[in-house]
Amino acid sequence: MIDFNAKKGFICDMDGVIYHGNKILPGVREFIEWLQKSGKGYLFLTNNSGSTPLELHQKLERMGLDVPAEHFYTSALATAAFIKEQSPGCSAFVIGEAGLLNALYDAGITMNDVNPDYVIVGEGKAYSLDTLTTATNLVMNGAKLIGANSDVSGPIENGIAPACRALTAPIEMATGKRAYFCGKPNPLMMRTGLKLLSCHSAEAVMIGDRMDTDVISGMESGMSTVLVLSGISTRETLKEYAYRPSVVLDGVGDIVKMANGDKESTTVK
Repeated sequence: MIDFNAKKGFICDMDGVIYHGNKILPGVREFIEWLQKSGKGYLFLTNNSGSTPLELHQKLERMGLDVPAEHFYTSALATAAFIKEQSPGCSAFVIGEAGLLNALYDAGITMNDVNPDYVIVGEGKAYSLDTLTTATNLVMNGAKLIGANSDVSGPIENGIAPACRALTAPIEMATGKRAYFCGKPNPLMMRTGLKLLSCHSAEAVMIGDRMDTDVISGMESGMSTVLVLSGISTRETLKEYAYRPSVVLDGVGDIVKMANGDKESTTVK
């Protein structure tokens, strides 16, 4: 069990935890209000590379939730920070949306479709056979392959959508080169999240709907972990992994119930 009132920092996934597509999930409003009224440090850490923090702020605002832009950290920002550290002033061929492109530009990385240092893949509608072919040949010619995150799929309102790992896989298969993924469960992203919260891992909680990114990244970073069943995972999913989250809840609204002393919330050790 977790004493949520004693924790200082909360790192929370978004897709499948806060919303599906443009639909807010039950209990989310109460959860965010509890975080804010309790003075908790909180950060929405998402593997979705398509949106900027400002766009995520505005998306939640349209759902009636007031979360300032500084409370968001994306795999696009993690990717840009990693490449800036590795190769300042480099260039890249990028498949992705505004969130990834803006993060790279802000990090001083320029766009190049002739002889780039990197090929970087994120989620995006620009993905096509033409961009895939260009990316494949650039990697064959020596560009290093980077994926914004290693999610294979993500929840949407009517099912699932292929995510970054699935979109990167054809380039890996065609070239025989392995991509390096910067988002969760990469510990670089988790350490940045804790640093932004000015919080030690023992004082923090990781909340997500995926065992293979959210729970494992929180666990390996020394954080308490919450698996919510509002997204990809079900109770059957637990049987596929040798590790366990600290607790399993139906949704983030149960965190508020437990913090307020409601023992009826559904949990599994």
